Amino acid sequence: MEDGGVYTERNTEMPIGPDATPPNKTAILAIILISYVMIVLDISIVLTGLPRIHAELGFSDAGLAWVSTAYTLTFGGCLLLGARAGDIFGRRRMFLVGLTIFSLASLVIGVSQTPAVMIAARSLQGLGSAILAPSTLALLQTNFEPGHERTRAVSYYAAAAGVSAAFGLVIGGLLADWLSWRVGFFINLPVGITMMVAAKRYVRETERTPGTFDIAGAIISTLGIVALVYGVIRSASTEWSDGVTEACVAFGIVMLILFAFVESRASQPIMPLSLFADRERSAAYGARALFLGANVGFYFFVAQFLQSVVGLSSSEAGIAFLPTTVVNFIVAMSAPRLIGRYGAGKVLVTSVVTGLIGMIWLSFAMQQASLAALVIPMMLIGAGQGGALGPLTASGIVRVPSERAGAASGVVNVAHQLGSSLGLGMLVAAAALGSQGLQGTELLARRASVAMETGSAFIALTLILAVLFMARPGYRPDTTSTTA
Repeated sequence: MEDGGVYTERNTEMPIGPDATPPNKTAILAIILISYVMIVLDISIVLTGLPRIHAELGFSDAGLAWVSTAYTLTFGGCLLLGARAGDIFGRRRMFLVGLTIFSLASLVIGVSQTPAVMIAARSLQGLGSAILAPSTLALLQTNFEPGHERTRAVSYYAAAAGVSAAFGLVIGGLLADWLSWRVGFFINLPVGITMMVAAKRYVRETERTPGTFDIAGAIISTLGIVALVYGVIRSASTEWSDGVTEACVAFGIVMLILFAFVESRASQPIMPLSLFADRERSAAYGARALFLGANVGFYFFVAQFLQSVVGLSSSEAGIAFLPTTVVNFIVAMSAPRLIGRYGAGKVLVTSVVTGLIGMIWLSFAMQQASLAALVIPMMLIGAGQGGALGPLTASGIVRVPSERAGAASGVVNVAHQLGSSLGLGMLVAAAALGSQGLQGTELLARRASVAMETGSAFIALTLILAVLFMARPGYRPDTTSTTA
């Protein structure tokens, strides 16, 4: 996996001719990171603005959940399709397509006056994200050479995900209280246009992979992911005994099993199963899903705890996340240097252990209605996030040839989205256990504490996968293979 902390797989990128102008990699990295930040920011920025959206647009209590659900469903359901499109049509082209859809949908969201328009635009925005997200990671992989250069770029990419998710809560709360929730979406249009112009100038088109779409795989995977995610999200309000919830989850599982069968026989699969032949990559996908499930649950439950139990306003609750955000940023920016010195495996394990300690500590601290009791465990969780996401991302695309960069990037993003959605649903279900007879703030504090205990179990499983497959002493998988 590593050689002194530096990935050594053979370079599979297109060579630059002797007369070609060397790419401006600083500009390319900035374009990739800013575009990815837009995606992640919009997932969290809407959370603290939901009360204002509810009041202004006249959403029902049940319908309000669709502001997030509509985005999540199309984002997660279309990721593999978006990734495959990048391989066939070119990643820069699909990057621009995804950015265009995302930016225009953001504008429609910002001017929406009815729940129907808002939900439709959020669905369209999710589609843009599903095309854009795998394109950003694939462009990163094809523009930065294996070794320290890619390790640094991947670390910054992972840092952008963690930090922008946390900052989204802060920014969303401030905008909702001081200006308008709409401002966060309006900003996407000028930023998106700027990134499109910059991408046309600085990002070269990647070599296309000849082939056709795996239509059957695309339809089955989309149906399976959408049904599974919808069922889990629905369980948060209906509980698991609900017939529709059970049917959606069962249908989703059956579709995903059928998808695996179809992919094993497809000549040009949308998700090559050979991506899972590498133990490190497979472990990274599972570990990412578990780690994200725990940490999305952290933001979800702590945001409610701070407002409903501690008694903070939306903006104050957002600001209360700054200890997590600042530590996350510092550790993430230090990650490339730490990986170069100690190796990615040690950085990953240390980060996961730190996050596990923070999550366990937080589960006990939540039994007090005090912000002061939460600060240190929130900082530990931020440190864990900042150090772990980079190595997990790198392991998810390790030893993948250029022609399959899009597919591997799609699987990384699917693990991210499914882990977030399914993990949150499981934490919500677990939080409801053992809270009978409790009311008011005592009930909310109990549920949040149980959710953090369950999240701790997720992170413990992440640690096991990291130790066994990504940092095991003496484990040195083949670093010269160019096949996935």
